[in-house]
Amino acid sequence: MIKKYLIVFLISMLPLIELRGAIPYAVLYELPKIPSFIICIIGNMIPVPFIYLFARKVLEFGKDKKFIGKFFTWCLEKGKKGGQKLEAKAGKGLYVALLLFVGIPLPGTGAWTGTLAASFLEMDFKKSVLAVTLGVLLAGLIMLAVSYGLFEVIF
Repeated sequence: MIKKYLIVFLISMLPLIELRGAIPYAVLYELPKIPSFIICIIGNMIPVPFIYLFARKVLEFGKDKKFIGKFFTWCLEKGKKGGQKLEAKAGKGLYVALLLFVGIPLPGTGAWTGTLAASFLEMDFKKSVLAVTLGVLLAGLIMLAVSYGLFEVIF
């Protein structure tokens, strides 16, 4: 069982997949809800401070490198577009918009993209991390509800 929890933890740390993939995995392998949920939240949040503080610098450094340049450029463009959309829609409610951007589990709207967008917009670090944390909690609750409902119907 520890191996499955470790897989859940690692899946929740992956960009684009995050807990949106980790929670259905936990449900599929019939892991207990609460420990799985907590592990997903922790795994999804561990990269957040590093993304905010370092990702943009690393991406800028690598965007013109031979093997990684295209992917890094794509990540930069994704972060910039996410930040611009967030800023355009939010106005003064930027942190609430960040929370909802991360919290609604759609492709490309997770903690990684939200944190990168916050970094591009030079939003306050502590407020951004709080908004992303609340968004991850919201996304986790939604995914838990959807996953259990979906798997109960299928299985």
